[in-house]
Amino acid sequence: MGSTNKGFDICSIENFKADLEKSGKNYCIVESDDNSDEYVNFNFVGIYEGKEVIYDAAIYTLRLHHASELYEVAEHRAAKHFPEFKSIKYEEDENGDLEALDDFEEEIGLFMAEVITELEAEDEIKVSEHLEIDDKIDFGIGLDVALNIGVINDAVISKFINDYNEDSIELDPTAYSFQLQEEDN
Repeated sequence: MGSTNKGFDICSIENFKADLEKSGKNYCIVESDDNSDEYVNFNFVGIYEGKEVIYDAAIYTLRLHHASELYEVAEHRAAKHFPEFKSIKYEEDENGDLEALDDFEEEIGLFMAEVITELEAEDEIKVSEHLEIDDKIDFGIGLDVALNIGVINDAVISKFINDYNEDSIELDPTAYSFQLQEEDN
């Protein structure tokens, strides 16, 4: 695996470490529209099976993970309920505003909203902190991490990397559920 995966390449790692040293951080954010205060994709250097490697990590809040799970279950139920179901694709107009859904997409959206409301009311979906390793990605080693914290920021990312590299990560096994927050007008 290490011979074809450039995330294990000594030159790549040394160049990346030099870039990190210049930045003064122990990680580098992977630029993405998905990054937010609840989700961040970043790279850092660590050890995997005794070899130095560049990790490609995604860290996100349990609240975001819970919302994602709710949506996934609602989408699955919609696919079972509507035989001609296709995922709803939200598109923007030239002003950046969301375009209106057609009647069928609107019906699916309402169905999914009802499913999500039911799931929340019944406290059916629960999530817990986790860390998953993916050694099958093209570059480095993938990490998928959900933590029970409010926001992902520099301090959270740096602490995670330090704890991970010191093999001192302690994940909370408690299963949590969250309520989607309604916006106040």
